[in-house]
Amino acid sequence: MTSNSTIREQAYHWLMTADPQHKSAGAANLYRQALMTDDAVIPRPPDEAIVRVEDPGRPALPKLVPPRDLPRRITHTQEGRNAMAHAFAHIEFNAINIALDAVYRFDDMPAAYYRDWLRVASEEGKHFLLLADYLAQHGSSYGDFPAHNSLWETVCATDHDVMVRMALVPRVLEARGLDVTPAIADKMRMVGDQALVDILGVIYTDEIGHVEIGTRWFRHCAEQRQLDPRSTFRDLLAEYMHGRIRGPYDEPGRMAAGFTREEIEDLKAMEAQTLARLDKTHA
Repeated sequence: MTSNSTIREQAYHWLMTADPQHKSAGAANLYRQALMTDDAVIPRPPDEAIVRVEDPGRPALPKLVPPRDLPRRITHTQEGRNAMAHAFAHIEFNAINIALDAVYRFDDMPAAYYRDWLRVASEEGKHFLLLADYLAQHGSSYGDFPAHNSLWETVCATDHDVMVRMALVPRVLEARGLDVTPAIADKMRMVGDQALVDILGVIYTDEIGHVEIGTRWFRHCAEQRQLDPRSTFRDLLAEYMHGRIRGPYDEPGRMAAGFTREEIEDLKAMEAQTLARLDKTHA
């Protein structure tokens, strides 16, 4: 990258960088740079195309397989805990790319939006490095286990509209991390793996902030379009998630991240409707 590259150009550069360590460091440096500028991103020239990133920069491994082909992760062996840490590392690696894509892709947002998403990219990189260090200390590394690409598939499905992206990636996929992380941390605590418990604690705390950022910018977009955020979120879930809403829900974490009580009740109602349809289908 040249010294006069714009923040948007640098975000794309790090998005397409394959090496996870370099990507993590680049995201952190870019966030620090954005904090020192009045405008977090330079407007895109009118003739510059926005390209869909079908495949962001990633190392040759891990091998990507369908979610159903992933091995079961157990917690009572170190190998099983390595597999668990690897799964989290893969999520965090994808999350760096997701945040960088949010900066690169979407125009006409306030400068605070771009700084927020560069903060997310930097913190996701921090999470990845913590997990990579854990794996290295236990005889493993990122790429040793298979992984899936579902997160990035949803990113591609939402790359046409910043409001849809804010609704579905941070408020659905990342919020799911809030739902499941405390229970996983409890299992790690039961087997005495305090190092992994501590890492998951850092991730959980930061992810509340990331989901809150998605919530805030989703509502900003909805209000700019004179849409009701609650009903719009429900409509987007029905259109895109196709019944893939499931609990249990970490209600304190979600509410700290900006969800309202009514929105959580809407999630429960949609999940109940989906289960009722499945019961009827299998009856």
